[in-house]
Amino acid sequence: MSVELVEVVRSGFRECVHRGSVVIIEPDGEPSLARGEVHLPIFPRSTNKPMQAITLLRNGFEPIDEAELAIATASHFGEPDHLALVRRLLERFGFDENSLGCPPDLPMGEQARAEALAGRDRHSAPRKIYMNCSGKHAAMLATCVINGWPVTGYLDPAHPLQQAVTATIADITGEPETDLGIDGCGLPIVPVSLINLARAYARLATAAPGSPERRVADAIRHHPRVISGTDAPDLETMRATPGLVCKIGADGVHAGALPDGRAFAYKIDDGHDRARMPLTQAILQRMGVEWTEAHTALAGPPVLGGGARVGIIRAIPGAV
Repeated sequence: MSVELVEVVRSGFRECVHRGSVVIIEPDGEPSLARGEVHLPIFPRSTNKPMQAITLLRNGFEPIDEAELAIATASHFGEPDHLALVRRLLERFGFDENSLGCPPDLPMGEQARAEALAGRDRHSAPRKIYMNCSGKHAAMLATCVINGWPVTGYLDPAHPLQQAVTATIADITGEPETDLGIDGCGLPIVPVSLINLARAYARLATAAPGSPERRVADAIRHHPRVISGTDAPDLETMRATPGLVCKIGADGVHAGALPDGRAFAYKIDDGHDRARMPLTQAILQRMGVEWTEAHTALAGPPVLGGGARVGIIRAIPGAV
């Protein structure tokens, strides 16, 4: 059963509570905190992207630079530098954005979305390249070319690339094989329990330099804006916490790890984004990170009424 984790307080009244499940593990992989359903598989959504990127490296994909590896791991906001990296990757292997298997979308970033709707780049409709997973899809197309695998049908769970992804996630997480889902971008999504998701991130954070796991972890750490976007939760959290590698997933999922192998993973039941930052900061405080003013600000975003602060969103005291 899930537990109460985050509350929204407006004008002194408890307006809303967000429930979920959370686990924190120590460097030995054992939990120091486990609340809720941490052993049941969930769909980690984009929190699986680092493991998908590891698959690409294990199968011959070689990015030009670390930023290109970051965009292959990204849930990007569709900002100009994100689109430039995706285009460069596509063009290097002879593709254009119409080759992408992800659905058309508008940018996730507010400014980028407004500019797209205004036709600032000569387009005002959803496009595949705007979709937040387009970097991952571009890198998957490249990996298909490198291995001589069919480019058509690369989203199919039976495709050699997706078989490799499933095997990699099983290897890194230790999660027993189970039925796959289909993610928002059309690719198969492998279910993973929260405890094994945390262990997977610990493995990335502590991997040997030069290994695929460490290369992906370092790309995320060194390019947090590339894997997310302006003012994004992952960007702000990694800026405040040197050495942290973390990645959000849709529907209230977040996982991350510190360089010593301490790690966390959680799922907010209702998937609401407003619960994400207060809970992540409370977890980091429980893990003993050096606390800063940046953490304090992220831990208590305001509830606004008429433009004025009338309340707070915060982790429930003692929840983690």
